[in-house]
Amino acid sequence: MQHWLSMVYLLVVGCHLLVTVCGHTHHLHNANKEKEEHGPRSPRDHGHNVDGEHNTAFDHESILGSSKAAEEYDDLPPTEAKRRLEILLLKMDRNNDKQVDRTELHSWILRSFKMLSEEESAERMEEVDEDEDGYVTWSEYIAETYGIKEPEDQELLDPEDQDEEQKLLREDRELFNGADRNIDGRLDAKEFLSFTHPEEHPNLLPIILMQTLRDKDKNNDGVIDFQEFIGEKGDEEDSEADTDREFVRKQKIKFEKMDKNNTGTLEKDELRPLIETSEDIAEDEVDHLFAAADDDNNDFLSFLEILDHHDIFVGSEATDYGDHLHNLDRFEDEL
Repeated sequence: MQHWLSMVYLLVVGCHLLVTVCGHTHHLHNANKEKEEHGPRSPRDHGHNVDGEHNTAFDHESILGSSKAAEEYDDLPPTEAKRRLEILLLKMDRNNDKQVDRTELHSWILRSFKMLSEEESAERMEEVDEDEDGYVTWSEYIAETYGIKEPEDQELLDPEDQDEEQKLLREDRELFNGADRNIDGRLDAKEFLSFTHPEEHPNLLPIILMQTLRDKDKNNDGVIDFQEFIGEKGDEEDSEADTDREFVRKQKIKFEKMDKNNTGTLEKDELRPLIETSEDIAEDEVDHLFAAADDDNNDFLSFLEILDHHDIFVGSEATDYGDHLHNLDRFEDEL
């Protein structure tokens, strides 16, 4: 029991750390980056930049579509890496012109994200499905994720910790119910995938928007004013005042652009731009790869350019290399 209490306490006060340490990978989406510290929502590219630095380890897993494949790839010599990458280029190049355009790369990235999500969800489901019946119940989920097996378990926490855990549980429950399409109280593999990656499933978008509104709406008036929109950053007065003023200026422009009905506040449906989807991240990654490898600046990536920069392509969120290599026909069929 003492060990269980320690684990729950760690989850509450360090949920972001626990995502990495304990495999709490359910929360893989984000309506805004500030939620990441609490764990309920974390975007597909939540590890892409760490302390302002480009995280190539994250890119390796993303391009290969599998953490296991990424580990295997790290041990390949450059000649073998190029040989395998060239096989993938033939599949990326849909019009067979020996170069990859932005649309082709974008399609490849999106499918890679899809396969990554499926792999992550399958691994997570195996952890949570205690009775191995192919379904995840709410009881199974909270038992494995939060260590809650009896209602009184939460009462053993400090009141402040109870409040935070109740918030996390409420958000998880809302998403769980939203993912339970046939309303049978349990999630099959497909439903569990939408639960673990709700940002990729349109039917769960209203729930994400509601949670985003609730999280930012500090005065509980049902809308978000500009001060609530910028949060604590807008209150800071220190030696970086000029930087803060620039931050506020840019956020004001963004806020006014989102405020479609010009009310001076943001309603739930106006928060959509805050939710970073796979489409958004894929577009950013296309820009990143073209900036790094398009040497002649003609807005196409030739096979030679990609192979010359193969180290970038195995360190970016572009091609789920390991899985595609063994399932080349599937890529062609599903695009």
